[in-house]
Amino acid sequence: MLARLGVAALAGLFAAQPLSAEVIATSENGFITRDEAVIDATTKEVWLTLITPGGWWNSAHTWSGDAANMTIRPQAGGCFCERIPEDPNSETIMLEGSVEHMRVIQAYPERALRMQGSLGPLQSEPVVGILTVAISEVDEGTRVVWEYAVGGAMRYEVPVISKAVDGVMTQQMTGLAEKLGVIRIGRVPIAEPETEVVEAEEVPAEADASAEDAPPIIEVDSDALDAALGVAPDEEVEVPEEPERDGPSVDEAFGDFLEEDG
Repeated sequence: MLARLGVAALAGLFAAQPLSAEVIATSENGFITRDEAVIDATTKEVWLTLITPGGWWNSAHTWSGDAANMTIRPQAGGCFCERIPEDPNSETIMLEGSVEHMRVIQAYPERALRMQGSLGPLQSEPVVGILTVAISEVDEGTRVVWEYAVGGAMRYEVPVISKAVDGVMTQQMTGLAEKLGVIRIGRVPIAEPETEVVEAEEVPAEADASAEDAPPIIEVDSDALDAALGVAPDEEVEVPEEPERDGPSVDEAFGDFLEEDG
């Protein structure tokens, strides 16, 4: 189970599995994984299945050992939680428990589900994880983009834990797709718009402007121009550089929602 395995075990578990996803970015203290699929279902069917994880989440990656104990309340502040049932075979008194995997921060039916939380072994680390599942209609069916961004201090090596988590994310999204019907797993190619090449027309020889028709060249006294602008001779004028912008642009941050596929 992801919640119970160490990083070394996770790395070995996913090393032999063919993955269609990828770790699209890493830093000293964070990473981003991304998966895509086209599902043979309507956006409504995908949404209703997405918010019912007990039907598609892999039970091997739960604390209770049974995905049926997992639920999502698709409202801001809602919990992606797991119930830990009592153990009737225990010799001691066992009370029912629970786990909060993530908390919903955006629920846009048939469009997007965004949750915040550290999954699996990341739960013990002071990191922040944001899972965004974007849903859009395409010609073939419904496109799902599944992106998990993690950042913060952690005691794991980023190259190792990122690949392990990436494998688990791929497994969960594949479970969702297979529940409804897979058309394609992997990045969806977006057709580039066709551009029309316009050839320049030849200019007739008689239309060439002669030297006599050309506008006169006006000479400018550079010293007089500098004096008018308040610039000392030979003084270099510094052009301020455009300040660098921190963080992604709106298109980069919300491209999955603004992008129109067809």
